[in-house]
Amino acid sequence: MPIPRPGRRAPDFELLDQESKPVRLSQFRGKTVVLYFYPKDDTPGCTREACSFRDDMARYRKEGAVILGVSPDPPESHSRFRDKFHLPFPLLADEDHKVSRAYGVWGKKKFMGREYMGLKRTTFLVGPQGEIQRVFEDVRTDGHSQEVLTALRDPEPEKRPARRAK
Repeated sequence: MPIPRPGRRAPDFELLDQESKPVRLSQFRGKTVVLYFYPKDDTPGCTREACSFRDDMARYRKEGAVILGVSPDPPESHSRFRDKFHLPFPLLADEDHKVSRAYGVWGKKKFMGREYMGLKRTTFLVGPQGEIQRVFEDVRTDGHSQEVLTALRDPEPEKRPARRAK
């Protein structure tokens, strides 16, 4: 499936968190959700990304945002990852890739000349009414949390009038 674009309703889902408890996207209506998809627990890039969200958590709370991480790892792996790095947000297990496919982030990847199926690091900013406000594709982990925080303050920059040159 293609990646859902801003203005569209975010596909609802139910996945198990790190404690094997079900979490639905729709249970966060009324709040902005940072829904980030990452390839694998406890790998260098995914750890940097998760820890940057953790380190900025007070700012996300101040903005009224909730963070949800999604990867194909099982709940047990998420539990170890969350505990090891003291992550203060749920990590959701998409073991069958159903949610990743619904968001268009599961597909062919290339690395060192090898093709394989995998999760494409992508973040969605989901508004309080369940609409997608922003999509961050091909995420670079360094600085990504700051980029998302900036978008929380200005979720629709493409609708701003263009600045005139002086």
